[in-house]
Parts: sequence; C-alpha cells; structure tokens
Amino acid sequence: MRHHALDMGEVQGQGYVGQALGAADMFAAVYADQLRFRAEDPDWEGRDRFLLSTGHYAIGHYAALAEAGIVPVSELATYGSDDSRLPMSGMSTYTPGMEISGGSLGHGLTIAVGTALGLRHRGSAARVFNFLSDGELDEGSTWEAAMGAHHHRLGHLTAMVDINALQADGKTDTVLRTEPVADKWAACGWFVQRVDGNDVPALLAAFDAAAAQAAPEGVPSVILCDTRVGKGVPLLEEREKAHFMRIEENEWQICREQLAAGYQGEGK
Repeated sequence: MRHHALDMGEVQGQGYVGQALGAADMFAAVYADQLRFRAEDPDWEGRDRFLLSTGHYAIGHYAALAEAGIVPVSELATYGSDDSRLPMSGMSTYTPGMEISGGSLGHGLTIAVGTALGLRHRGSAARVFNFLSDGELDEGSTWEAAMGAHHHRLGHLTAMVDINALQADGKTDTVLRTEPVADKWAACGWFVQRVDGNDVPALLAAFDAAAAQAAPEGVPSVILCDTRVGKGVPLLEEREKAHFMRIEENEWQICREQLAAGYQGEGK
C-alpha cells in the first residue's frame, strides 16, 4: 500500500503522500482484519461502512481499496487526473467503496453517527468505522457528534484517529492543543484505546478489543493512533513541510528504495 501511495503521488509530483504513508497500517488493519465487504459488490447492503472524514487522505484509502480488490491496481495510475474515478479528495459519487465525500473537516463523525443510527433502525448488524485526523478534533462538530454517539448508545460505531501531530497550519499542539485527548473522549462516554498506529499487532489487538464489545446498543469505541508522517521513507519522515508534500522528480525512486530497504530490515 505504501508503494501504491508513492506511485500515485508521482503521477502529480506532489500531494498528501506523507499522510498515506503514516496511516497505511491503520487502513490495512481495518480492511484486512475488520471490515466486512464484497469486493465485487461495493454497495452490498450487508457491508460495514468505512467513512473517510479526511478527504485528503484519499490517496491512502485508494491504496487500501486496490489491495482489497474493490478498485483495480492499474487504475491507481489515473490518480488526480481529469475524468479519473480517483480524485485527490475523496468523492463518493466517483469512487467505488468511498462512502462519503470529504472536504471541510469536522463532518465525518456526524455522518457516522447518523449512519449508525440509520443502520440500527433498519435492524442491520453492520458496523460503522470513521477515520478522523487529530487536526479534525479542532472542530466543535466532532465533539457534538462524540456526545451524540454516547447519548444514542451507538456501540457499533468505531472511530479511528490518526494522531500525526501535524496539520495544514503547523504542528497540532501549536494550532490548538487537544491533549489530554484520551480523557476528552472518555469524558464523552467512549471506550478509549491509544496505540502506536504504526505497530500492526497493537492495532489488531485494539480493533479486536473494540469488536469484542461492539453491539447495536452499547458504548462507542475510539482508537487513538499515534503515527509518523512519511512512515517507512526516511527522506520524507524528516521533511519539515510535510502536510502537502512536493517531491522532486529524482526523489521518487529514492523513496521507493528506502521503503523497500526498510521492509528488508536494512533501514528504518
């Protein structure tokens, strides 16, 4: 999936590659281990819903959709191009498997609450997963939705927050401090876990714990995932301006080589 993100980024020469690399383990854990779906029928009524609040993370989501067989891997080469089904920001009207259109942050959890309520009223056993970012926790609507999920006892709702400590205007703690963030979610009545979002076994254990207590009526779950922007590619991990990366033409192959070396145990 990280290689897919680099390939897509090279199509445009820039983009939200750092977030895709950092959150790849989160996407992989959900799609490989938790989400019920049918690749040949993305609109299957019995599917679990995965809602991407952070529309600019679509590059990472597309990599997951490709590995899940929902989008052909060959189609990733059209990322961000005219008439592509894979625009730079997620659009539900274009992309199979994309449940909502992302743009302005702060809407995703609200939509997830409504989706979970609707599924429960219809007697569906489907779960709802909502991917958020730490910058999105600046938005008041997110916390209104968090309180609403507890009020309505949406035990089949799981939120996953990418805490990479960076947003468009700079470091998250200098824009608006949200720590102690785990305490805030707990105060809203959620089952809270915090893990290293780049530690796959830790992620799987956290998702299993959330699944074990999931129910149409119960306590909603949130998994706070500390990640590193550009994870797996040292060249990008150290980049100061990493929210929207511009990567030079000669750097893409270096990124691939560093990524491959890390998985062979020859680097970090």
